[in-house]
Amino acid sequence: MSTKGRVLVAMSGGIDSSVAAVMLHEQGYEVVGMTMKTWDYASSGASKKETGCCSLDSINDARNIAVQLGFPHYIIDIRDEFGDFVINHFTDEYLAGRTPNPCVLCNTHIKWDALLRRADQLGCEFIATGHYANLRQENGRYVISKGLDEHKDQSYALWGISQESLSRTIFPLGNLHKTQIREMAKERGFTELVNKPESYEICFIPDNDYRGFLKRRVEGLEERVAGGEFVLENGTVVGKHEGYPFYTIGQRKGLGVALGFPAYVTRIEKDTNRVVLGNYDELAKNAMTVGKLNMSKYEHLIGQPIPTVTKVRYNDPGTEAIIEQEGDKMKVHFLSGVHAIAPGQAAVFYEGNDVVGGGWIESNYNSEYNLNVLQ
Repeated sequence: MSTKGRVLVAMSGGIDSSVAAVMLHEQGYEVVGMTMKTWDYASSGASKKETGCCSLDSINDARNIAVQLGFPHYIIDIRDEFGDFVINHFTDEYLAGRTPNPCVLCNTHIKWDALLRRADQLGCEFIATGHYANLRQENGRYVISKGLDEHKDQSYALWGISQESLSRTIFPLGNLHKTQIREMAKERGFTELVNKPESYEICFIPDNDYRGFLKRRVEGLEERVAGGEFVLENGTVVGKHEGYPFYTIGQRKGLGVALGFPAYVTRIEKDTNRVVLGNYDELAKNAMTVGKLNMSKYEHLIGQPIPTVTKVRYNDPGTEAIIEQEGDKMKVHFLSGVHAIAPGQAAVFYEGNDVVGGGWIESNYNSEYNLNVLQ
């Protein structure tokens, strides 16, 4: 029996989760590996070869690590719960004129819940993943903070995990750089992992063609939304488009209109099937409303506006902002305009390296908020 406890490790077959399992095994934990099958590529209709976390190759790679190190490995099929929640939400959000983030939704509502249920069944006290993030307990709260490797930090994708789930979570890679992970794999003879290409696509859209996915998923969608109008901010009609679900805030390429200046999608109007275009400056907003909050560092911030750096997408470096909680919503007031704030995406609030909390962007706008409110 291990003195450190029994831990269920989510193993995708990639280098990060594999090394996380190896590290915990070497640290004296009793490791149980688990690979989750979330999607069946055969039903996607995509032409690209099956790759990524749900492929047979990845499942075999995860199992081989477990066999070599002598710990058990299980495969769980969560395609039904994944499809019902994540894929239906993905489709519904585009049909509502928003831009969803299925990977964040999957982390917080599917993978952690699925792992914890199986952990209980297998007598595991902890669960662990290969995310680049850190976790500590402070003032009775479990606080997520950025991973040491700023280029690989994944704290943005973890804001929605509940305090109860965090209390049983371990992130072994938080204080390591990717180069160290590769070196550790190489030293232990896992050369195939080192050379394995990383997958960045949405798992159920392996060809990266979300428009094609929506067309296959929603019968008659093309006919229903075709022929909508491109308009400028002042309402001037400047062209026709393929349908509002096939565009995202900030999109520049593939618009098929020539306006004499670089045009971007600045707003999507679902009810009128209009896509609003503007220049780069018109794409910038200095405020937004965020809903469905999950607070990490503090239980709440009602009546306590604080300065933060707020990210509006995964690869966003973040912008200084004052956040004000009003009930179950957060008003975010940026110190400068932020381009392409897309409703449906996740917003994450940082205090230094710590995740204060996050939520889903509901709207963006320009305000004349008094930014000296904290002085």
